[in-house]
Amino acid sequence: MDVLAAFTGSTAAIGYGLAAIGPGIGVGLVFSAYIQSTARQPESARLTLPFVWIGFAVIEALALLGIAFGFIWQGQGL
Repeated sequence: MDVLAAFTGSTAAIGYGLAAIGPGIGVGLVFSAYIQSTARQPESARLTLPFVWIGFAVIEALALLGIAFGFIWQGQGL
Protein backbone atom coordinates (compact mmCIF):
# COMPACT_ATOMS: atom_id res chain seq x y z
CA MET A 1 0.00 0.00 0.00
CA ASP A 2 2.86 2.40 0.74
CA VAL A 3 4.23 1.88 -2.76
CA LEU A 4 0.98 3.03 -4.36
CA ALA A 5 0.76 6.01 -2.04
CA ALA A 6 4.32 7.06 -2.93
CA PHE A 7 3.61 6.99 -6.67
CA THR A 8 3.21 10.59 -7.76
CA GLY A 9 3.64 12.45 -11.01
CA SER A 10 2.03 12.42 -14.39
CA THR A 11 0.96 9.15 -15.90
CA ALA A 12 -0.05 10.99 -19.08
CA ALA A 13 3.55 10.96 -20.29
CA ILE A 14 3.81 7.22 -19.68
CA GLY A 15 0.49 6.67 -21.41
CA TYR A 16 1.50 8.65 -24.46
CA GLY A 17 4.84 6.88 -24.60
CA LEU A 18 3.00 3.58 -24.76
CA ALA A 19 0.46 4.96 -27.22
CA ALA A 20 3.22 6.18 -29.56
CA ILE A 21 4.33 2.61 -30.18
CA GLY A 22 1.28 1.88 -32.35
CA PRO A 23 1.67 4.80 -34.76
CA GLY A 24 5.40 4.11 -34.98
CA ILE A 25 4.73 0.57 -36.08
CA GLY A 26 1.97 1.75 -38.43
CA VAL A 27 4.20 4.27 -40.19
CA GLY A 28 6.86 1.62 -40.60
CA LEU A 29 4.34 -0.79 -42.13
CA VAL A 30 2.97 1.83 -44.54
CA PHE A 31 6.36 2.81 -45.89
CA SER A 32 7.68 -0.74 -46.01
CA ALA A 33 4.63 -1.80 -48.03
CA TYR A 34 5.22 1.10 -50.42
CA ILE A 35 8.89 0.24 -50.86
CA GLN A 36 8.06 -3.41 -51.43
CA SER A 37 5.32 -2.63 -53.96
CA THR A 38 7.59 -0.19 -55.79
CA ALA A 39 10.36 -2.77 -55.93
CA ARG A 40 7.96 -5.33 -57.40
CA GLN A 41 6.34 -2.98 -59.91
CA PRO A 42 8.31 0.26 -60.38
CA GLU A 43 5.88 1.80 -62.87
CA SER A 44 3.17 1.99 -60.20
CA ALA A 45 5.26 4.16 -57.86
CA ARG A 46 3.64 7.45 -58.89
CA LEU A 47 0.17 5.90 -58.69
CA THR A 48 0.53 4.60 -55.13
CA LEU A 49 2.49 7.50 -53.60
CA PRO A 50 -0.61 9.62 -52.74
CA PHE A 51 -2.06 6.68 -50.82
CA VAL A 52 1.17 6.45 -48.82
CA TRP A 53 0.91 10.08 -47.76
CA ILE A 54 -2.78 9.74 -46.89
CA GLY A 55 -2.01 6.69 -44.73
CA PHE A 56 0.89 8.50 -43.09
CA ALA A 57 -1.30 11.53 -42.33
CA VAL A 58 -4.07 9.41 -40.79
CA ILE A 59 -1.62 7.51 -38.60
CA GLU A 60 0.07 10.70 -37.40
CA ALA A 61 -3.32 12.31 -36.71
CA LEU A 62 -4.12 9.41 -34.40
CA ALA A 63 -0.79 9.93 -32.63
CA LEU A 64 -1.57 13.63 -32.16
CA LEU A 65 -5.00 12.76 -30.80
CA GLY A 66 -3.27 10.47 -28.32
CA ILE A 67 -1.06 13.24 -27.00
CA ALA A 68 -3.99 15.69 -26.90
CA PHE A 69 -6.12 13.30 -24.86
CA GLY A 70 -3.15 12.68 -22.59
CA PHE A 71 -2.96 16.37 -21.79
CA ILE A 72 -6.72 16.59 -21.35
CA TRP A 73 -6.89 13.65 -18.96
CA GLN A 74 -3.76 14.73 -17.10
CA GLY A 75 -5.62 17.33 -15.07
CA GLN A 76 -8.68 15.20 -14.33
CA GLY A 77 -7.27 12.96 -11.61
CA LEU A 78 -8.96 9.77 -12.78
